[in-house]
Amino acid sequence: MAMVGAKLRALRQRRGLGMRELALRSGVSHSAISLIERERMSPSVDTLGAILAALGATLSSFFADLESGLPSRPFYKAEELAEIGRADRISYRLVGMDYPNRRMLMLAERYAPGAETELMIAHNAEEAGIVTRGAVEVTVEGRSQVLRQGDAYYFDSRLPHSFRNADPGISEIVSAITPPTY
Repeated sequence: MAMVGAKLRALRQRRGLGMRELALRSGVSHSAISLIERERMSPSVDTLGAILAALGATLSSFFADLESGLPSRPFYKAEELAEIGRADRISYRLVGMDYPNRRMLMLAERYAPGAETELMIAHNAEEAGIVTRGAVEVTVEGRSQVLRQGDAYYFDSRLPHSFRNADPGISEIVSAITPPTY
């Protein structure tokens, strides 16, 4: 994203920190910070988050003033939901893929019979969902529960977690993740 480096440099300078001090505080190498500030490297979300935390800032505050000039729309037809999973196993249909400055990830999830996430997942977010069809076993940090239609979950996504269709048929979840992880 253009201008991340310049904005990061300005924030570092306002805090009165040199690059080497910021590198020590953030755990990100001096050379990486230099490359990012000169727009020669795009930081990962985790790297940028570590740098901003060392500067006493957050990702949301860092990007808060960036407004998209793109028009937004409030409604999406079923066929407009972007498929970001595998329709034959676990389908993740994303609501608002083109929504500018999206701060939430909203998914319509569909689990085929026998489908499960292959690994325990962990990412820096919070997530919640409601089972709308079938039954899904949700495991969070070693604790498992089979949730049926109308049952829900909410957890810190940094905890290792997984999902498994516990129904002989198709199971579905409507879920939200914030901040969006994709």
